Amino acid sequence: MQSVRPDRMLAVRRVATARACTAVFAVLSTPVIFAGCGAEEPLPQACLQAGRPEVLQVLRGAPDRARLSDGTLLSTCIDRAEDDAELQNLGITFVAVADALTARSDRDARAAYELGFLIGAAQRGAGPTGGTQGELVQRLQQAIAFQAEASAVRSEVERGMAAGRASG
Repeated sequence: MQSVRPDRMLAVRRVATARACTAVFAVLSTPVIFAGCGAEEPLPQACLQAGRPEVLQVLRGAPDRARLSDGTLLSTCIDRAEDDAELQNLGITFVAVADALTARSDRDARAAYELGFLIGAAQRGAGPTGGTQGELVQRLQQAIAFQAEASAVRSEVERGMAAGRASG
């Protein structure tokens, strides 16, 4: 077995220590570097406080008056929800609203339109990158999957989606 010279061992230890310090610095400084890369503004309180009844009320005002109590658009809620907990809370509310509207949409054209508006607003908020917000959009779109046969319902949903993407 070959022995390692003490001066060589010291050099190896110094390199290893320098690499470890660099790695620790990189890990600790990453949040500071990327702190400004997230949402420019925090999630509005109205998004966090909006429950199923308020979101349903907002959708009744679509497309012209579809805003939460503080004037926030539904798409803004999706866009600014940066952490999983915020998005999960929004998702629970939005999915419950989508399910309620789906249950009524086969006999109520306005409910079909509002469902479409909600989906369109979520698409607008998620943007092209998708990510976790995109998963919420996919879940909302599942609500209309069973409505494909009813062309009148489908056309109202599509009309609502277009309006939601434009102004939701």
